[in-house]
Amino acid sequence: MLDIIDVLAQVYRKLPETKNPQALLNRLVNYIRSVALAGRIHFPTNEEKLIADIGILGQRAGLNGVYMADYSAKSQFYSIFEEIPRH
Repeated sequence: MLDIIDVLAQVYRKLPETKNPQALLNRLVNYIRSVALAGRIHFPTNEEKLIADIGILGQRAGLNGVYMADYSAKSQFYSIFEEIPRH
């Protein structure tokens, strides 16, 4: 769960300056789903709806948001100069 929180904070910081916000949101939703599935994390109905709504926005990215992506890689949200929090 801490990894998801870290990624949410990182996306929140990067969203205003990114060139393709739909692709970033698409990767965020795929990451949340992947980590939640692996960790058997279940979200309340209202949070599940928010994730689905963000996923709809992310679908506008098309294939560009997920091409050759490792959904479970936290590093996809950080640049090479940023430290990735480890838990």
